[in-house]
Parts: sequence; C-alpha cells; structure tokens
Amino acid sequence: MSWGHLHLVLNHVPVIGTFLGLLLLLVAFARKSEELKKVTLALLVLIALVTIPVYFTGEPAEEMIENIPDISEAVIERHENAALFSLIAVEVAGIIALAGLLIFGRKKGLGNLLALVTLALSMIAGGLLAWTANLGGQIRHTEISSGVG
Repeated sequence: MSWGHLHLVLNHVPVIGTFLGLLLLLVAFARKSEELKKVTLALLVLIALVTIPVYFTGEPAEEMIENIPDISEAVIERHENAALFSLIAVEVAGIIALAGLLIFGRKKGLGNLLALVTLALSMIAGGLLAWTANLGGQIRHTEISSGVG
C-alpha cells in the first residue's frame, strides 16, 4: 500500500467520524446521558488521533499525482491549505474532548461544559472537513469540479 493509497483510505475517517460524533453528542445532551457523552468524547479523541496521519500522508499523495496530466496544482494547494485548518480544528476539538473526558469523573459540571465546547468546535471542524474533502475530491473527480451533477 502506498502513502497515496493510505491517504485515500484514511481521509474518510475524520469526516464521517466527526459528523457521527456530533450526532452522538447531540443525542447525549438530549437524553442527558453522561455515559454517552463520555463515549462520544472518547470517539472524538480517537478521530483527532486518526486525523494526524491523514494530514501527513497528504504530501506523499501529492507527490504521486502532481505530474499526471490534467491535475491542477492550484486545486491541490487549495486542498492542502484547507486541510491545515481542518487539522487544527479537529485537534483542538480532540484536546478539549480529552480534557472533558478526564474531568468528567471529578467535576461533572465542568465536564459537561467541556463537552458543550467540544460540540461547538466539532461543528466548526465538521464544516472545515467537508470543505477540505470537497476540495480533495476535485483533484481527480471532474464531476465535482466541473459543476456537472
């Protein structure tokens, strides 16, 4: 398996995982379930960890395709720039989720506050990830970049 293949395999995990985490955290707040909040915070920490190799396999993936005809360097650059913002957002959300997870057992009120902050940050991260994924798709999927659909 090449770095490019690994990038393509892993890049779906942060996008889908973040949106799943958002949904689960909303359900946890609606049901007032402390257990579901903890599980979801742990999931978002895991998503933050998986996002790191997704980002760092991007450069080797770029090197594999940058000389292929009809591959736009500008589209790759936009995707790469968006990926950095997504990485930062996901990692910040993951750090806050980890803090919430560690604090939940001792200070439930602060744990809930951190879960709420994680929810807000995950919404931002989810939007950035969707934008990044769309830009990444435009690199090789002309049906996305041409506006046909």
